[in-house]
Amino acid sequence: MIRLLVRMAIAVVANAVGLLVAAAVLDDVHVNAGSFFVAVLIFTIVFALMQPFLVSQFRRGNNAAALGGVALIATLAALIVTDILSDGFSIDGVFAWIAATFIVWLGAVLAAFILPFLGLRKFLEERRE
Repeated sequence: MIRLLVRMAIAVVANAVGLLVAAAVLDDVHVNAGSFFVAVLIFTIVFALMQPFLVSQFRRGNNAAALGGVALIATLAALIVTDILSDGFSIDGVFAWIAATFIVWLGAVLAAFILPFLGLRKFLEERRE
């Protein structure tokens, strides 16, 4: 249970990083500070639901080539739903949608790899003492 909570926390923080990076880099991505947390939660929940669904759909169709793009497709779907449901998050323009998908995905992937390492490193240092 603790592992699940830690993974969920890492996913939320990683997605927050991805959304912040996209908003900072792209002029057509707008995030309202007041509703940022809600946007991150919506994005994280939709992404977490979409990814396993898409994997099962592509496996059923024997479409192995598409399996590699599942995370990007799930990211785009989560961005669309977040844009629709959240008042404080919006993306304008086709280029911004495409770029935001890649930036949020890359930012979240990098944060998801770096965050556990930082926490694990701190945990191991505390255990040695």
